[in-house]
Amino acid sequence: MTRTFRTAAVIGAGTIGLSWTALFAAHGLTVRVSDPRPDLAGAVDEALATYAPHLAARGLDVTGIAGRVHVAASVTEAVRDADVVQENGPERTDFKQDLFATLARAAPGHALLLSSSSAIPSSAFTAGLPDGAAARVLIGHPFNPPHLVPLVEVVPGERTGEDAVRAAVDFYASVGRTPVVERKEIPGFVGNRLQNALSREAVYLVQEGVVTPEDLDKVVINSLGLRWATVGPFLGAHLGGGPGGYRHLVEHIGRSMQRTGAGHGTPPQDEDRQERLIQAVEKAYGSSTYPELTGARDRRQLAVLAALDSADKEEN
Repeated sequence: MTRTFRTAAVIGAGTIGLSWTALFAAHGLTVRVSDPRPDLAGAVDEALATYAPHLAARGLDVTGIAGRVHVAASVTEAVRDADVVQENGPERTDFKQDLFATLARAAPGHALLLSSSSAIPSSAFTAGLPDGAAARVLIGHPFNPPHLVPLVEVVPGERTGEDAVRAAVDFYASVGRTPVVERKEIPGFVGNRLQNALSREAVYLVQEGVVTPEDLDKVVINSLGLRWATVGPFLGAHLGGGPGGYRHLVEHIGRSMQRTGAGHGTPPQDEDRQERLIQAVEKAYGSSTYPELTGARDRRQLAVLAALDSADKEEN
């Protein structure tokens, strides 16, 4: 039986937590937010004002969105009546161990306990929980900002129940996300490991003087980013092989790519090299404020999503 989700608790109101808050409320959920930051109420109001137009552009009715969001005085108050809890705390195992022990005690017995953890598998912080509580804990890792970027990596732990996995998939689909279940725990999961592999090579190329940070970004935006917005690496490679498909690509182009050493760049970790890289990135983008840069990013992401929606409608 498909569960009904009416109330969500968002624990941790940083960038990710505030984005989740807006998304959940835009889909009609009552949302209770908890965070020790002293400006929590103001941060929630600002986030809703900023993100509501984005969500409206995605076809959601954001009328009354602020009325569905409530600032909780404590974690216990936030999760008291929750059907689903989305945790967005610091990326520290000890912190998550303590927090999830509290969530397991304070949240209703049916509540899904989800973590936005970017790298730590849930089995690392659920060892001290009873089986019944651990069965409801799993990773629901988004990409920033989750109210726009559809992917959520659903990663069960060693003791997560299959009913919880199915419920998590149903929940994220109900708020317009694209859940992907990953059946083996690995630090960083899939998305961040792919991102980090590209990032390592990008840092290597800049540090070796091959390209500047801004020109490397242009390369990705105008080639791989454009391609990967419509097809993933494997389908892209399959199509890149022409009528012969992926086999043709591997047997022919793959051999020449191996000779380039592509993907084997390991950037040095010494502080001087890292500082020069930081300064190069700051030179490229430091003249713009964070709101200016994120605003431009969000407008472009909305444009890509709208274009994909249009293409999907034409195909169907």
